[in-house]
Amino acid sequence: MNTLEKGKPLLLTKKRIWTIFGALIAGMLLSSLDQTIVSTEMPTIVGKLGGVENQAWITTAYLLATTIVMPIYGKFGDVLGRRNLFLIAIALFTLASVGCAFATDFWMFVVFRAFQGLGGGGLMILSQAIIADIVPAKERGKYMGPLGAIFGLSAVAGPLLGGYFVDHLTWEWAFYINIPVGIAAFLITLFALQLPSKKAEKRIDVLGVVLLSIATASLIFFTDFGGKNDKPGENLYGWDGMLTWAWGAGLIIAAVLFVLAERKAEDPVIPLSLFTNKIFINVTAIGFTLGLGMFSALAFIPTFLQMSSGASAATSGLLMLPMMGGVFLTSIFSGIAITRTGKYKIYPIIGTLVTLVALFSLTTLTASTPLWVICIQLFVLGAGLGFIMQVIVMVAQNAVPADQVGTATSTNNYFREVGASLGVAVFGTIFTSRLSESLGKVFAGVPGANPSEAAATLDPEKLSSFPQGIRDSIVDAYATSLAPVFWYLIPFIAIAAVLAVLVKQIPLSDTSGMEARGEAISGEEAERLEAELNAQKAGIASSNPGDSSVLTGSGSAGDETSSGSSDTTKR
Repeated sequence: MNTLEKGKPLLLTKKRIWTIFGALIAGMLLSSLDQTIVSTEMPTIVGKLGGVENQAWITTAYLLATTIVMPIYGKFGDVLGRRNLFLIAIALFTLASVGCAFATDFWMFVVFRAFQGLGGGGLMILSQAIIADIVPAKERGKYMGPLGAIFGLSAVAGPLLGGYFVDHLTWEWAFYINIPVGIAAFLITLFALQLPSKKAEKRIDVLGVVLLSIATASLIFFTDFGGKNDKPGENLYGWDGMLTWAWGAGLIIAAVLFVLAERKAEDPVIPLSLFTNKIFINVTAIGFTLGLGMFSALAFIPTFLQMSSGASAATSGLLMLPMMGGVFLTSIFSGIAITRTGKYKIYPIIGTLVTLVALFSLTTLTASTPLWVICIQLFVLGAGLGFIMQVIVMVAQNAVPADQVGTATSTNNYFREVGASLGVAVFGTIFTSRLSESLGKVFAGVPGANPSEAAATLDPEKLSSFPQGIRDSIVDAYATSLAPVFWYLIPFIAIAAVLAVLVKQIPLSDTSGMEARGEAISGEEAERLEAELNAQKAGIASSNPGDSSVLTGSGSAGDETSSGSSDTTKR
């Protein structure tokens, strides 16, 4: 184990980089797989633990915790180092999984889901930032692509595993499975992920962290309450409800106070100087509009597929395979192509245009649309997303100084999550209100059925119990409710396309973040020094002992690299 000590730059050999990358893949898989498994098992979980009327909290608790900690992990990683934070994130996630598996009531389960979110947010942000630490932007694409593809694989594997656990084991296995994966990820990280630990040189922005957390919580509850339906005679929920707009007011107040606090903070959690960087603003705006216009569509397509095919949630996960295949292929392709050419601007442009084509095709969705046509549409949609998602993160990292890589990564992801939260709430309300109205008309013609109750409790199993004519009407109601929503999404992706055209192409850095900060040596020099170290350990005299000062720490290797380079090198 090559421990990074003061005066000893880490040797970033190819073997070490790929070993570290393995630890990051394990961490990302741990986080992304859990979300999709739980979505499949949610009906079973609330059935066993109670809390059917509050089941949205299972998702809200995780989303809230994840979104809140994104900027915190990003900033603290820049200030304190990322290795220990990554270990903490894995440990939090794994221990919370144990808590979820052994929860005895609904609210205990929700609390542990929130703790999972605290770990999951760190796994997501720190993985992307650590890649920037060890791999130059010029070569980063071939690593970022597989990280993006992990989400695609998890979206398919999660529902299948969740369905298998429900059918053949118990729902707790969705969390038991995290324990060995988490332990393995922790051990790999402990021994393979050698990154520097630091001490904060400036006062930590506690006030900024608190205000940002309040603003984020207010946003999540504003969107959550806005998407709920009021009980008769109440005016608390919905987009005109008092509670909804109380959270909205809290969001505005906290956001204004946060900006004022950041202007005065010695070391702000989100430096306002980031928003003077035109490239960073551009790609972050692309992420925001992508979240606003795209992830809301992804939230409701699986529901339509379940109802149109009559399949279970687990089986319908296979119907999303074409989309994930599209994400996987274009993520890998764009990453390799960027590494070879050094050019990145064209890929978000292609991605947004391809996504627009997919959305236009999805507006034609009807109950009679063949499944193979929907699969092609989803493949095109996934291909568009694969060209965008990881590329804009890499561009954001490349546009800022090496000491702000984590902050830039987390801020870019944060605004994408904010956009997704708003999009799911607003467009989800449009979809569900249309659907409720359409299903009400369908069940009004069913003898003995209570239209509102029947619509609220409808699932694929109940759908199969209706006569063919009623089933066709229900599927048509889903299609005619969902298809128009895509028309509302198109303007946001069109805005993203314009923003992609405006992204400035600048040279990709040929030094990693750690190199720029004088913390590491990579490339041929690292390979040579590693070979000398191995030779010394084997008792073979080095042909050039003077160079071994880098390995032993007796010299000042890395000082020349670190002097001034971290101020001028752009990530």
